[in-house]
Amino acid sequence: MTKIDTGTEELLCELQQRVAVITLNKPHKKNALGDVLTPALRKLLVTLEDRDDIGCLLITGAGNAFCSGGDVSEMGGGGNTLTTDERIADLTMKQQTLTGRLYQFPKPTIAALPGAAAGAGFSIALACDIRVASANAFLLSAFRNVGLSGDYGASWFLPRLVGLARAKALFFRSERVSAEEALDMGLIDQVFSAVTFRDDALNYAIEIANGPTEALGRMKANLQLAIAQSLDESFALEAKHMIASGAGAEAKEAISAFREKRKPKFF
Repeated sequence: MTKIDTGTEELLCELQQRVAVITLNKPHKKNALGDVLTPALRKLLVTLEDRDDIGCLLITGAGNAFCSGGDVSEMGGGGNTLTTDERIADLTMKQQTLTGRLYQFPKPTIAALPGAAAGAGFSIALACDIRVASANAFLLSAFRNVGLSGDYGASWFLPRLVGLARAKALFFRSERVSAEEALDMGLIDQVFSAVTFRDDALNYAIEIANGPTEALGRMKANLQLAIAQSLDESFALEAKHMIASGAGAEAKEAISAFREKRKPKFF
């Protein structure tokens, strides 16, 4: 295990078997985002993007929550001096450099939910490629409860995962969705026992992280771009990525392993 410096104890990061484990570490406030944690997370994502020793990113929360959203008590008031247009531009930039960068992260990303994911924490979980959860976890848009319309991409991510009508209901009613309910609607891939959750989530991530990293990155690009492009454009992108993958070391190792009746070793 290798620790990666984040500049603050509110955000922890360590490398375990090619998994970069990011932990939001404010358990006394349900890992709420704030003026220290959030900038550190933005900076960390940039730092991790190009590391060859990382095959997967797993983001989780300390204690019994994933992230409860924004910590109003820690958010600076300087934005009140800005014009409306300046405030819109500032929030747009903050969203692009957090959940936008997380969504575009070049390797698989997993949100591991030990408990509540609400508000902006809900958005962060949705921005990841895959979500796994403790049996005790739940998801909640929460914006309705504080008279806000929502941010950090939740209105873009959620309909693509559960459909437009279900997404509207989850926003309008601010319905709490249990881990099992989220599994049924496709929001979560697997639910683990609360007792073994952290080990189970890490093992889930390790399996992905030790796969063919370049091929997985191309798969991610294929799938995400396919949402907004034509079938012919997807054919072209798949062809480009398939040829590149076939010429690479990962495919050669996988083919050799198949012929030798062994498990491939990509690293």
